Amino acid sequence: MYVLRVEHSVPEYEAWKRAFDGDPLGRGAVGVRAYRVMRPVGDPGRVLIDLDFDDREPAERMLTRLRELWSRLPAATTPPDGELTEVMETGRY
Repeated sequence: MYVLRVEHSVPEYEAWKRAFDGDPLGRGAVGVRAYRVMRPVGDPGRVLIDLDFDDREPAERMLTRLRELWSRLPAATTPPDGELTEVMETGRY
């Protein structure tokens, strides 16, 4: 499994969440199997998003599409950052 981790500064979480829920890139259609939205307890002005993929290629395509989307953000906006990771092991207790 591959996880695309995105870190994003969001001055207004509710406005950001509406945009996220609008799903402008069609997450399901491009191979996202699941997602998680998290906010650091000490920094609610940031979100961390994990997008899960079964295969690497769709995850890489999504990162490319996200970077294209981010390039159109206003210049005063801090652009999000994304990183593709491969899950090597999971466990439960």
